[in-house]
Amino acid sequence: MLKLDITHDCLKFLRTLDPKQFRQVVTALFHLLPTPEPHDSAPLAGSPFRRVDIGEYRIVYRVDGDLLRVPLIGKRNDSEVYRNLRRLLR
Repeated sequence: MLKLDITHDCLKFLRTLDPKQFRQVVTALFHLLPTPEPHDSAPLAGSPFRRVDIGEYRIVYRVDGDLLRVPLIGKRNDSEVYRNLRRLLR
């Protein structure tokens, strides 16, 4: 099983969620540990990352050895998630 490596920004974002959304997103994160490429995930073009949607939120992640690295979690309909990802890739 993979180990979870989540950024400080993701933790800050999780703290802002309502309890129901928090539970949904964290449950999805833990489900990614044994199955990092579920059927509803998709690779992001031009990057080593994948994404999975949970309700109105999107988790951007990649598998790096035995780590599941999660640099971003954000609103699904918000293009800011991808702007932040481009900044990370520079």
